Order: sequence, then structure tokens, then C-alpha cells
Amino acid sequence: MSIIGDWLHKSEGPARTSGQLHVGSMASGMAVTLPYVAVRGARPGRTLWLHGQVHGDEINGMVAALRFARALRPEAMQGNVVVTPTGNPQALDARRKRNPYDELDLDQTYPGNASGLISERLAHALMAEVRGVADVLINLHTMNPLFDARPYTVYKVHPDSRVTEADVLAAMAPFHPHVACQQDVGGKGELPGNISGALDYQCLAAGICAFMLELGSGSRFEPENIAVAERGFHALAVQMGILDGTSTASAAPARTLRRVKRRGWITADGGGLFLPAARAGDLVREGASIGDTMRLDASVTPVSPFPRDGVLIGLRSDPVVHTGERLAFVAWEWDTVNIA
Repeated sequence: MSIIGDWLHKSEGPARTSGQLHVGSMASGMAVTLPYVAVRGARPGRTLWLHGQVHGDEINGMVAALRFARALRPEAMQGNVVVTPTGNPQALDARRKRNPYDELDLDQTYPGNASGLISERLAHALMAEVRGVADVLINLHTMNPLFDARPYTVYKVHPDSRVTEADVLAAMAPFHPHVACQQDVGGKGELPGNISGALDYQCLAAGICAFMLELGSGSRFEPENIAVAERGFHALAVQMGILDGTSTASAAPARTLRRVKRRGWITADGGGLFLPAARAGDLVREGASIGDTMRLDASVTPVSPFPRDGVLIGLRSDPVVHTGERLAFVAWEWDTVNIA
């Protein structure tokens, strides 16, 4: 049993605790730890686990998860809520996506390695706590700081997991994502690297319902996106039986989701200043352009028109672009699924 799991299973009534999971140390002797907050309800039940940050510049989820935990009343709960606000503390302190001490993408290193590089050790320490404890885990993310985005979800399907796609879709529904992106784990998707090393995929392998909730832009405090997450946490906790469903703070889950099967990037053909003519979340029709590139000689070139209809998952807000840089993240293929 894990440290957090041992505390949750104590028969000592409703309570709240916080602490640090030791992972290692710096040359100065300063400890490398994973902080946590755990809230135990008055009666046994399911456990919702909110993991606030795999990448160091993804802040909105941290704030939302901590606010949600702070507002909980243990005596009114049946079950538990756990928040690990950062899984990558060294990247957080450095205000960057990756851990500066090994440059690994932490969300491609799970389930980790107790004897590996520091990112692998951080991943291992978290998975040792999560297994056998969490029933649902939300892996909280944002897009990078150069982009605007509306809240959306990303999920995988594990062929050997007892958790079904329908289970994951139902857990995402309380957040009303504008798209729910099914990510190909086999490497045929829009991202390179070890996609099967993602926290949510490894949780599925361990029998834990898990997905990624993307909350706007990195390195920013965005109250509207934080509020979306807090409402969704509450509604999901009601759905799981952790909180009383009669509370007026709970919103009804979405009845349908727009499931995206293929995504891709639009990149700049030339350098200059990107002047968008659309907003994140927009449906852009075939033949339309998302904006112009203005060069420093005052000439303007439209971005190439869309070859087909697409939904803007993320749109660049930093106007300074070079050839080959990303302008937009686009959903190219989708359908509508009903949520049981």
C-alpha cells in the first residue's frame, strides 16, 4: 500500500492531510519531493485523483485542483479526493515544460524507474502511490504558452485494460470539452515519442480510469478555464458518489461529445507577424484561411486555405513566427458520441 493509500484506508473518520513524498535530493541537500493533499470522507467510497502538473509551465490545473480540495468538507464526503499538484517540481521551479536536469518529457516516462534519471524516479514515485488507490485520475495539462485554447480532453484506449472507452468518455463528460481527442498510442498521431509512457495510458494499464484535461494556455492564470475545471471536478465527484448530488454547484454532464480521431498542425510557410482571423474553438470551413503573415516590408500573405473543414483546438497568440513554426492545432476528423 502507498503512503497516501495507507492514510486513506485508516478507520479514523473524516479528515484532511498534506505531505511530501520523498524522491531524491539536490547537490545542496535540498530534497526533491512530490507534495500532496488528501481528503478522506466520513464513509468509504471511490477515490478521485487530480494530478496538477506533469509539465512545469501548466499552471491552471494546479490552481483548480488545489481550490477544489480546499473547499471540500470531509464530513460530507463518501470516498476520497487526492491532489498531487505537481509531478515535476524541478520543471515548475524553472518555469519550463521539461525537467532541466535530464530534459525528458515526463509524460512519456511513466511508469518510471526507481533507479533511473530524476524524471523517471518522479514518475515511479507517483505510480507507486496511484496504483490500487485511485479509481479515476485526471492528468491536468495546458497547451504551451504561445497558444490560446478552449478546455478540451485527450484520451487513449488501452487494449488490455478493464477500463473501456465508454468509461473514459463518461468521466470526461462533466467537463463539457469542446473536443474529446482520441490519441493514437502507436505513434501514427501528431506527436512523436513514447506516447504509451503517458500517465493516463499507464493508469489505464493499471485499471484506473484516466484522461488528460487541457485547460487553456501554459504559464498563465486563466480564471475562466480554472472555473471550468472546478465545476467539472465537482460534477465528476457527484457522478462517482463522493459528493452529494443534490448540491446546486453540480452541473449536468454533457450528453454527447465531439470525438476527434485525427489532429494535425498548420505551420508557417514564411516568417513575419501572424495576424489571426479566427479564434480557438472555431470551425474553419474548407477554403478559408486562419489569418495572414505580415512581413517587415509591410507585405501581407494569407495563410494557406484549409483543405477541408477543421476545428481549431489551439491557435497561436504570439505573433512572431519563423518558417516552419506552428500556427494552429486542428481537428481534421471527428464524430459525435452519445454518453451513457
